[in-house]
Amino acid sequence: MTRARGASGVRDVAVVAFAQSPTRRHSDDVSEVEMLMPVLHEVLARTGLRTGDVDFTCSGSCDYLAGRAFSFTMALDGVGAWPPIAESHVETDGAFALYEAWVKLLTGQAETALVYAYGKSSPGRLRDVLTRQLDPYYLAPLWPDSVALAALQARALLDASLTTEAELAAIGARSRADAAANPRAQLRGEVDHGDLLVHPLHTGDCPPIGDGAAAVVLAAGERARELCERPAWIRGIDHRIEAHGLGVRDLSDSPSTRLAAQRAGAFERPVDTAELHAPFTSQEVVLRRALALDAGVRINPSGGALAANPVMAAGLVRIGEAAARIQRGAAHRALAHATSGPCLQQNLIAVLEGDS
Repeated sequence: MTRARGASGVRDVAVVAFAQSPTRRHSDDVSEVEMLMPVLHEVLARTGLRTGDVDFTCSGSCDYLAGRAFSFTMALDGVGAWPPIAESHVETDGAFALYEAWVKLLTGQAETALVYAYGKSSPGRLRDVLTRQLDPYYLAPLWPDSVALAALQARALLDASLTTEAELAAIGARSRADAAANPRAQLRGEVDHGDLLVHPLHTGDCPPIGDGAAAVVLAAGERARELCERPAWIRGIDHRIEAHGLGVRDLSDSPSTRLAAQRAGAFERPVDTAELHAPFTSQEVVLRRALALDAGVRINPSGGALAANPVMAAGLVRIGEAAARIQRGAAHRALAHATSGPCLQQNLIAVLEGDS
């Protein structure tokens, strides 16, 4: 099930609180738990809930970043060992953990849920670490890194005359200019487009490497209204995946994003805001086309992943940022997108609305 509205007996579920840490290039002075704990305390404080009041907890992270197996169990120290909790974990971006928690609330097994995600990219070489997402037989042994693969996608767009290098540069400049008002962003204000990194991408077309964490609280029905003055209702959510082999895909398009948006109800009525998880400028072009977003839609007012890209948390941040705009009245109907894998391989779409 991907839709919440209009289905008989299906509950309404909302994002009632969101918090995130500042994204930093290096966080050698803190562990994952120390980075996460202030975020968990802040998001719970926004609702007045204590750990024991939360019915379900779900997290997203990656052992490859931490360099040790079952690293997420150590992060549970940030949640607390007592009272015992109902807990789950996904080895991917926290947006997909939110999907699991949303299903839990829809089925009536919980009234509230805490979802969090974190990632420390600085200890290793991120571009090499992300090659472990590739097909293990044909692609991974070649070690094509994430920037090189993104450059292939950008070249596909340029060769199809779907964008220009000037447009890509303008996307990067707009994103970091918008991030000037976001104190949690890593790159803010005017940032030089930089040197050519992997043709045709410049450093300004690529995300910064940073460490960070994020958390949201979900609640169902009237419980959501008790915890938040203006809940951001999740009207639909869906995620889809492209073929694993990059050679059988059209990198200039994203059918999985389009299908997920259709299933989530994104095309039923216009959205006024879109938080797109596009770590590379070229990927924003692909997503805008797949989602049919026109010039009237405010895209990534937070600055997006080009301003702060904490791996495993950046997708959850997109949902949180979209919800936060609804909660403070800056948006009414927003679309949030999260991705994982090379060249937009896996894509999640959430549609959020405020009360009329």
